[in-house]
Amino acid sequence: MNKPKLAYQSYGSLEPIVLIHGLGSAATAWKPIIPKLETKFKVITLDLPGHGNADWVDHRALEPEVLAKLVFDLMDENGIDNFHLAGNSLGGWVALEMAALNPERIKSLVGLAPAGLWQNPATTRARYAFSKVMADSLKGVAPKLLKVGIARKIGFEAFTPNWSTLDLETCIDAVTALGNCHGYYHTWDAMLHRRFDKAIPKTVPTTIIFGDSDWTLPVENSQERSLAPAHCRWVVLPVCGHAPMWDRPDEVVSEIFATAGVA
Repeated sequence: MNKPKLAYQSYGSLEPIVLIHGLGSAATAWKPIIPKLETKFKVITLDLPGHGNADWVDHRALEPEVLAKLVFDLMDENGIDNFHLAGNSLGGWVALEMAALNPERIKSLVGLAPAGLWQNPATTRARYAFSKVMADSLKGVAPKLLKVGIARKIGFEAFTPNWSTLDLETCIDAVTALGNCHGYYHTWDAMLHRRFDKAIPKTVPTTIIFGDSDWTLPVENSQERSLAPAHCRWVVLPVCGHAPMWDRPDEVVSEIFATAGVA
């Protein structure tokens, strides 16, 4: 059986930071903050298996801890030992798993609305199927359709309170990524009946960021602080949804710099 594959891109130089996207997303989700990050880092953005430019080579479910090992394998292949880390949603969960698995390799960690910090693990994917079906149907006409306010409202109102001012390229990238995501359902299934429940030592500086308007992972049941590292800095950004790097890019970059200890 072929090994699941990741795709990656890099920008800038200096010490590396690895950015991991969420379920149904792709490396393109990080575009709003890459230019500022690459002034301090070599920015490495990943496409998880079946997402973005990464092929879906088989149909195994890939649990977050398995994805964590795949990211470490990719770093090994590129001769990268220690690095900073940030992840959004599923990518945030993968980042947490990585810090628990090999904390000596993680120089700092920022979780942006990380999945897995829920009181009761999900048992069904039905809640998210509608968005995938819509993206499958509309990805070909997304560039034209998303110029219309009502289309953007339907597509993004549940994801961000700033849907009306969201950059058009960000919207197109998001719909295209979800529509082309061949690993979506298998990856979602791999999260069912699980949550993040491991320890991360104080040696890994950690910041967890949620938006105050995150309706994808709401505070009532998906932001359980007792599951996060006890030493982490917990930040809630105002007027911000499930992708803080879209809604509050400057604040996210500042938090990444602060957590990494770079001026």
